[in-house]
Amino acid sequence: MYTHQRTVARPVQCTGIGLHSGKKVTLTIKPAPANHGIKFVRTDLLHKPVISAHFRNVVDTSLATTLGTDGVIISTVEHLMATFVGLSIDNALVEMDAYEAPIMDGSAGPFTAMLKEAGIKALPGNRYMFVVKKPIEMLDEDKKVGLYPSDTLKVTCSIDFQHPLLRHQSYSISLIDGQFEREISRARTFGFLREVDYLKRNGFARGGSLENAVVIDADRILNPEGLRYKDEFVRHKILDCIGDLSLLGMPIIGHIVAHKSGHALNHALLRRFIDEKSCWETLEASVAIR
Repeated sequence: MYTHQRTVARPVQCTGIGLHSGKKVTLTIKPAPANHGIKFVRTDLLHKPVISAHFRNVVDTSLATTLGTDGVIISTVEHLMATFVGLSIDNALVEMDAYEAPIMDGSAGPFTAMLKEAGIKALPGNRYMFVVKKPIEMLDEDKKVGLYPSDTLKVTCSIDFQHPLLRHQSYSISLIDGQFEREISRARTFGFLREVDYLKRNGFARGGSLENAVVIDADRILNPEGLRYKDEFVRHKILDCIGDLSLLGMPIIGHIVAHKSGHALNHALLRRFIDEKSCWETLEASVAIR
């Protein structure tokens, strides 16, 4: 666990398409100073508006996590945000020339490789962390997500689909010692063929293909290469959850437990968590990780 804030060592860039928009987008990640946080810039718009990666700026969670302010949006940020958490990057300026982040191969693997190639630099500012002191939960029928005290950032997730290839899957991981890169970053987004067809007919998933998502038919995986992990589906849900909860704006020391949760419930938890001040405290990392 790092006690000082970190940023990317040099600018790095990639180009891809948005999963839902189908629009080509170039994304550039630049170094930023301590206490800057993660901020997005729309370089394609007049005055280049800036949006902070913070849960108070979340404007939509229906198909992905979308940030917005003053009528300007940045969509599908969860995979990149999870990468920043997984690599312990606190500060960066992310420039985009379209409104939706590139989906790349449907995982955080390309972002992870790109940032590691650029290098990561320590900054003079101390890291601060949200330390979970008391459990807090959000429930929605059979869906649940909660934060519980722990001595590190740990994520436990379970999913349950009425499908012979998924059904129940669960996975638990502590985000230490490169575990994010090895066990989570390459898990791809997934969808059922019937849902993909419906989304495309209604103007969504325009950029979706077997190149950037795992597509599941009634009884088989359509991707010729198959799965990257036997439980890739639940690992991707962990990836999404990490990205969503990163929007607290500071690292968390706690145990995230999610069952059938999604973007909407994850963000509902953040709003409740920040209001329940008895459930957390902020500490310097040097104190929090003793």
